[in-house]
Amino acid sequence: MSELFDIYDEALNHIGVKPRAAAHRDGDWHQVFHCWVIGRETDRSPFLVLQKRKADLDYPNKIDISAAGHLAAGESLRDGPREIREELGLCVAFEDLIPLGRRVGINKIGDFVDRQICHVFLYQCNQPLEAYNYQRDEVAGLIKLPVADAMRLHAGEVPFVVAPAVGLESPQITLTLDDFIPSIDNYIMKILLLAQRYFTGEKELWI
Repeated sequence: MSELFDIYDEALNHIGVKPRAAAHRDGDWHQVFHCWVIGRETDRSPFLVLQKRKADLDYPNKIDISAAGHLAAGESLRDGPREIREELGLCVAFEDLIPLGRRVGINKIGDFVDRQICHVFLYQCNQPLEAYNYQRDEVAGLIKLPVADAMRLHAGEVPFVVAPAVGLESPQITLTLDDFIPSIDNYIMKILLLAQRYFTGEKELWI
């Protein structure tokens, strides 16, 4: 049976339930959970853990959020951490997440129309990439992207960056802007800035 989504109008009023494919076909608003895993090794700069998507998924082969997923019909936001467990093998309590608020996400690729109300969180985990028990049927591999390098890339200061990886053809991956899922609001740069602020001790963090 197809996964069912609660669907909403632009004011986040619940207006019904639809199968996943129909919601994306019709461009219905639906809720998603986003968790960006950040870390910092001793005496080193912060990094962001990202995943490379499998070729047979939406946004094939693109670099994506550490862990993310749709909230199924009837689920609440507190069910979101199951995505972290399923995709990365981390058991995370909802209370340990760092809330960043909500973001509106809009994308269209051919007949695929994605209108998301995104609940966005950070989670700090300093473990090495090799320790992750990630979901290999959906995640091609994981990447540890230094925040400073990523900011230079997304600011247009450098054409590419090289980052450590696991699960891919090489223990390092070269990334350009084209490797990331596009967004009209430079979403990942906002996350990088918030991660940087978090590690300087700021508490008021909002997307």
